[in-house]
Amino acid sequence: MAQISARRRIWGWFFFDWASQPYNTLLITFIFAPFVKELVDDGAKAQSLWGFTVGAAGLTIALAAPILGAVADTYGNRLKWIWLFSIFYVVGAAGVWMANPADLNLTLVLVCFAIGLIGMEFATIFTNSILPDLGTRQEIGRISGKGWAFGYLGGLVALLIMLAFFAENAETGLTMLGLAPALGLDPELREGTRFVGPLTALWYAVFMIPFFLWVKDPKVAGPSSGAFQDAIRGLKKTIRGLPQTPSLFAFLGSSMLYRDALNGMYFFGGIYAAGVLDWSVIDTGVFGIVAIISGAVFAWLGGYVDDAFGPKPVIRVSILVLCFVAISIVFVSRDSVFGIAVEETSRLPDIAFYVVGAVIGAAGGTIQSASRTMMVRQAHPDRMTEAFGLYALAGKATSFLAPLAVGIATGLSGSQQIGVTPLIVLFLLGFLLLRWVHPEGEEAR
Repeated sequence: MAQISARRRIWGWFFFDWASQPYNTLLITFIFAPFVKELVDDGAKAQSLWGFTVGAAGLTIALAAPILGAVADTYGNRLKWIWLFSIFYVVGAAGVWMANPADLNLTLVLVCFAIGLIGMEFATIFTNSILPDLGTRQEIGRISGKGWAFGYLGGLVALLIMLAFFAENAETGLTMLGLAPALGLDPELREGTRFVGPLTALWYAVFMIPFFLWVKDPKVAGPSSGAFQDAIRGLKKTIRGLPQTPSLFAFLGSSMLYRDALNGMYFFGGIYAAGVLDWSVIDTGVFGIVAIISGAVFAWLGGYVDDAFGPKPVIRVSILVLCFVAISIVFVSRDSVFGIAVEETSRLPDIAFYVVGAVIGAAGGTIQSASRTMMVRQAHPDRMTEAFGLYALAGKATSFLAPLAVGIATGLSGSQQIGVTPLIVLFLLGFLLLRWVHPEGEEAR
């Protein structure tokens, strides 16, 4: 077999972001989440239920991620794990099709959604750990940023296809282009909107082909006897040693908090807009288009800033911007914008929320891209998958906290606006912990 060029290997790696992004774009944020609100027909109840579902999936990811990472580093074949969790992704996403309002088993549908989410997150651990193999320390910021931007572009294309040809307005039964749902799907049974599950699964299955063709894992040696026990012992040693690696320890703690808050924005953005502004699935989809375009542009630009100044300044600025956004969300509703009363028919709240979406996309894209390059700088080169397992643990150890906090705050207050205020505290705590993170990692201290 001919040798795969470094450029092609990088492009293969980019295709994971392109293939997997629709789970975030279509299911978590802009199509399926607001559809859950329609199914439940109560914004606060839907937001609370969504929080518990995402929180349960996050807890599962937090418990298993470090062990999987350690085992993969020891066993030496990350691609097999990516294959396994790709199956989870496809099966879970396809199961969303069962959200039939005429014969609804919402528990089963949400379980399928959670399985797909777990598959996506676990597959991401192993693909992220391949990043340092793709370029030098001075190049990986740009590579990460371009990959994230390419992923956003994939999410945008998938969203446009969904809005133009499948997701129907509940009242008219027509898509954003004024068409009946494609493939003869029945709008009365919301089959166009429900097709978001099969479309996401098919998209992933097709566009992962370049990844599996062009990305080869250099660690192919078979495991030695007792490799599993060695992996667990190594993981325990790493965890016990975290207090002796203060930069890594602080970064894991910081990223745990600010990524949890950011995910809270993504998880609840669609449901929040549907409940507070009474947006339809199509309205939320347009909001998604704005956010994704902004995210792609700024993730790409952020990669160059990362290479020039390092990931830490990028992360700091992004946190401050996202904190401002979290505060702004509280002051946007159908009858007022930042305390200024508006008419019920006013478009100002909608415009304000579109601007909020653009800023979330911009800061969210840059902070996530810069965070994985920062993790590469903090991690031991020989334990990279384990490190990204810990990174996933940091991202999920409290991943139940933001959804549950939002769910509880929403449930107690009965207000979706008050319900999102816990995100502000998480952003500020994450920013504070960055003080102890060295930009070049432990070796530079």
